[in-house]
Amino acid sequence: MTVSGEEPGATGPEPRPAADRRSAPAGSRRAAGPLLVLAAVCAALFAALAITVSVRHGVPLAPERAAHHWSVAHRGEPLLSLARALTATGTGVVPYLMAVLAGLLAGRGAPGRLRAVLCAVAVLATGQAIRYGLMVLVARPRPPVADWVGHASGCSFPSGHTTTSALAAGILAWGIARRARPAVARTCWAVLALWAVGVGLTRVYLGVHWPGDVLAGWLLATALLALALLLEPYAVPRPDLRPDPRRAPPTGGHSHE
Repeated sequence: MTVSGEEPGATGPEPRPAADRRSAPAGSRRAAGPLLVLAAVCAALFAALAITVSVRHGVPLAPERAAHHWSVAHRGEPLLSLARALTATGTGVVPYLMAVLAGLLAGRGAPGRLRAVLCAVAVLATGQAIRYGLMVLVARPRPPVADWVGHASGCSFPSGHTTTSALAAGILAWGIARRARPAVARTCWAVLALWAVGVGLTRVYLGVHWPGDVLAGWLLATALLALALLLEPYAVPRPDLRPDPRRAPPTGGHSHE
């Protein structure tokens, strides 16, 4: 059988195998290598920092002492009130609202949004649980209570506010990346990064954490986010918008035998 308007023997585009359409996108496979490297590097740096803290029994290093003393000596209004307000956003309901928003942005359709929200919240909750376990394991004492000008509880390493805010910022950045234009997404990423960095710095400024605790929180959050992105194609797959050549309508005229 031939189709009028086509050369005899001409064939259309070869259809993609069904297995290829079901597999993870090529871009995701290409990104797996850098994400693994990032997760490994951050995990190694975190481990080195945790070992250093443990070997010293929590005693701060000289740069940590210097940063703490500088923060205590340079407190004043309105910076102190701003620091307290900013640090309050790094825990509690705000990070979870950010995770929910990320899922709503990332998903497509009601089932897709629900799945994305659950995955985003799960990443945040898992990160907090891992952070808490590490805090209990390392059991680093906080700076002297007399230097505190903010609320704190538990041990010091790694910083909970820092870890949680960095995780929430990364999760929301992921949701924005799946919905917004690249230029808009980059602007939002910069704002989220500044917020997460600001929350971490307030923990040192308020005297409740050593700088190493904050650095450890950033490293831990980055490693966990990289691992979460590796699972993204399977947990929250992107819709395949490429047309299926086998379902494309014929371009020629009426067929005849």
